[in-house]
Amino acid sequence: MHRRRWAGPLLLALLLTAPASFPATASDTAPPRAQTAAGAASVPLPSLGATTTQVASGLKRPTAIAAPDDGTDRLFITEKSGTVRAYHPDTGLAADPLVDIKAAVDESGNERGLLGIALPPDFADSQDLYLAYTALPDGAVTLARYRLGESRLEVLLSQEHAENSNHNGGQLAFGPDGDLYWSIGDGGGSADPLRSAQRLDTLLGKVMRIDVSRTCGELAYCVPAGNPFVGTPGAREEIWLYGLRNPWRFSFDRADGSMWIGDVGQGRWEEIDHLAPGRGGLNLGWSCYEGLEKFEGGDCKAGETYTEPVFTYSPYTGGCSVIGGQVYRGEEYADLAGGTYIATDYCSSTVWALRPDGQGGYEQAEIGEMPTQVTSIGATVDGEFYVVNDLPGGLHRVSFAQEEPTCRVDRTVTAWGTGATVDLTVTNTGSTPVNGWTLEFPLALGQTVVSDWNTDLTQGGNMVKAADAGHNATIAPGASVTLGYLADHTGDRSSPPRFLLNGDACAIGD
Repeated sequence: MHRRRWAGPLLLALLLTAPASFPATASDTAPPRAQTAAGAASVPLPSLGATTTQVASGLKRPTAIAAPDDGTDRLFITEKSGTVRAYHPDTGLAADPLVDIKAAVDESGNERGLLGIALPPDFADSQDLYLAYTALPDGAVTLARYRLGESRLEVLLSQEHAENSNHNGGQLAFGPDGDLYWSIGDGGGSADPLRSAQRLDTLLGKVMRIDVSRTCGELAYCVPAGNPFVGTPGAREEIWLYGLRNPWRFSFDRADGSMWIGDVGQGRWEEIDHLAPGRGGLNLGWSCYEGLEKFEGGDCKAGETYTEPVFTYSPYTGGCSVIGGQVYRGEEYADLAGGTYIATDYCSSTVWALRPDGQGGYEQAEIGEMPTQVTSIGATVDGEFYVVNDLPGGLHRVSFAQEEPTCRVDRTVTAWGTGATVDLTVTNTGSTPVNGWTLEFPLALGQTVVSDWNTDLTQGGNMVKAADAGHNATIAPGASVTLGYLADHTGDRSSPPRFLLNGDACAIGD
């Protein structure tokens, strides 16, 4: 959810950095990255565009979306205060809530409330919902079953979370194995003061896996025998993954069962993780690492193996909180977006697209902009995407189209010692002339421009605006201009290169 406000412009600029000294992580034993499933789109990511259309309003701080597989074509939408609303594409948003558990929900603070919803595979028969919320009186993060036919709430599992009101996680999803997965943040505050993410005796900073179709002894659920810490002294056996800061949203790819997690950063890196199916027991790094960077004062243990994220970006690009999404497996845009993971950010509203390249890496692109303050990306039974945004509280349908970039940036980086020379060639790939231009991009955190040429360049923080120098203000269709700069080479590890020309995202040359 909305973790923090970042002071600075909410730019959609993308990142350029000279090579930096990358901190190493123990990734040799990390799980293999899942490959693109059959039937994925052939359209290159830079040619993919995402847009949204609002289809409903009047929601009150919506937090999550679920789609019942019961033939009704409905969506269920949770609201922070403790209600679930139903939406149908023909009749719109129902006036009366489907579920009302306000009497049980602690919605104090910005991040507490009804946070997640999941529907079991047998929902059409059982009419059971699973809800994650912070409970009265003390904000304990709680998993419960709600029986629609009886309007009855049954608490299944609870984790104390009284010290701070933030970092509650709250995602619920049934995995391909039929078990229920649930995320909880590290307990809040700053820099994991409870050191909970690396501990196995607490559910804070974890993703859990439980079997809610059965009961075992005094438990209202069962712990699957294959959970990684079953039989480990002192460990909570429900734990599936650990080392997470605030995994607000995760999902499973319908095609291959792999797991995608958006984990909210402390202030320097937002991250996305992609895990092969069935890989429990992994340590995702927090608070030893934030993204790919060693976290100063973090909880590091000798000999520990940390699984690296597959994508990171700096909040200095205008973001503040990654909103993990889903892999598109619908039919309407299968030729455009099939097999593409879509995520966004609560503050910048940037649409991130990731796609495994089949060689162990990932294609990456910025492909559009979401409505302001999106809190969740959901999908219909047929795999079509919707998003909800926090304020003013709307539901929006996501569409995809092929949109060729109107600019391309090629770069040459020459690095030595602590310095780097970066030469950029900006090409107008559109059909109309560019008359006056500004190229926006961020540097790595801590990197500074020393001098520049063929441009009027300004740097604010790690954000750079390179404007035309007058004599090169016009770029005819098919024509190019060159510019460059000298920078120190001491910046931290950062995300892939990204550029905006007059506000439009550019393709990146090879």
